[in-house]
Parts: sequence; structure tokens; C-alpha cells
Amino acid sequence: MCRTVDLHQAVLAKNDATAHALRAELAGRGTTMVNLLSSPGSGKTALLERELLRARERGVPTAALTADLATENDARRLARSGVPVKQVLTDGLCHLEASMLGRHLEGWLPAATRLLFVENVGNLVCPASYDLGEDLRVVLASVTEGEDKPLKYPTAFGLAHLVVVTKADIAEAVEFDEEAFRAHVEQVNPGVEVVLTSARRGGGVGELLDRALAVADGGAVHEPVMAGQPHEHHHHHDLDDVVMTRPLP
Repeated sequence: MCRTVDLHQAVLAKNDATAHALRAELAGRGTTMVNLLSSPGSGKTALLERELLRARERGVPTAALTADLATENDARRLARSGVPVKQVLTDGLCHLEASMLGRHLEGWLPAATRLLFVENVGNLVCPASYDLGEDLRVVLASVTEGEDKPLKYPTAFGLAHLVVVTKADIAEAVEFDEEAFRAHVEQVNPGVEVVLTSARRGGGVGELLDRALAVADGGAVHEPVMAGQPHEHHHHHDLDDVVMTRPLP
């Protein structure tokens, strides 16, 4: 007799264990991690640069790690804020994993760091499945991406602790229906907060920093309903067709 083991579930279970250990390690040194997820072109880097500048102005010890498939462009932009920044090149991998993140933080993250912002690879599918050990998971969507984005990517939005809308200054020009967007977010993640921002005009800048600091101070974090479900109900099964077989003991 044989039994099959879902390789994808095994990979996720290993990642979850690593993420749990990393979360505990960062908590021990007083660092709160924020994981930022979005599609490419959402304006995530532009907003993060403004948030890092605000953190520096307020004297909050902050660092940022940004992941990209092939370029270091985002790190150069974020470094203009004056906070420690590190680029991770994933060489084609569409997401960060906890073990990868841990290796890059080792020996680099300044000891006094209170907030660590991690800019994940621009993708709303793969990164959604991987816990990095973050304390706050934020999903961003620009007004140009359509009000049904949460319905198209229910795992990403369904596991978010906070949803941020970017490029709000052009919402009227692109006929963005904020009410419909909020309703769709509520459908996949009841009760999650939605914040509107504009990196260009400054609207909402600092809101992300405020939410991160609130978590760092022990404030309550939204608990997504989906987070309490087993992996098979909320993860995209990229590897479901790959299995290992072995004899039963």
C-alpha cells in the first residue's frame, strides 16, 4: 500500500515553521515586520519611500528589504529615504519565503530596528501563500486596477491585516468606484480596514507607519477569517500535481 503526500503542503508547512521561528526572533529583539504585497505597478515602492521618509523624520528606527526578480531599481529608490535598505534578487522566483528572508536579515538588520518593511515581489498569487513571520500583512491595490481586484485575488486580500488603496489622487479620472471596492474587500475579508493613499499628493501618507507603530506597541491586529482555515482552503496549489509516494509503515 502507498499513500501520497502533497508536496506543496509539505513546503508550506516547512515555511510556516521557519516563519514562526523568525517571528519569535524578531519579537525578541523588539522588531515589528510589515509584509507588503501588491501587483506590479501598484505604486507600492513610491508609497513605501514616503513612509520611510516619515519614519526617519519621526525618529523611528526603521529598515526596509525589497525583493525583485531581476533589478535593484527599487532599493536605489528606497535608499533615498536615508534608512537602511537591502535588495533581494530572487532570480525568477515569484515570492519570498521565510528561510530566504531570514538569511538576508542575518548580519544585516541593525540591532535597534523597531520597524522592518518587506516589499515582496510584485505578484498577488505566489506571495499570498507564504508567511514570512510578519506581524502586519498589507495588501495594496491602485485605483487603476479595478474594483473587482479583491474578488480576483481572494487569498491575497482574504489574508490581509490591512488593505491600502494607492494613487487615490486619480480615482475620479479613472472612475474608480470606492464603494464597490470596499464591498468586494468586505466580501473576502470581513472587517479589515481599507486606507486610501496618494504618494504623489501626500494623502494618507503616514497611515501605514501609524498602523505599524500601533502593532509594535501591542495594539490589536485584524484577524482574517481565512487565517483560521487549513492551508488547503486558502493556498493556491501551484504544486498540487506533484506528489511523493512511499510505503506505509
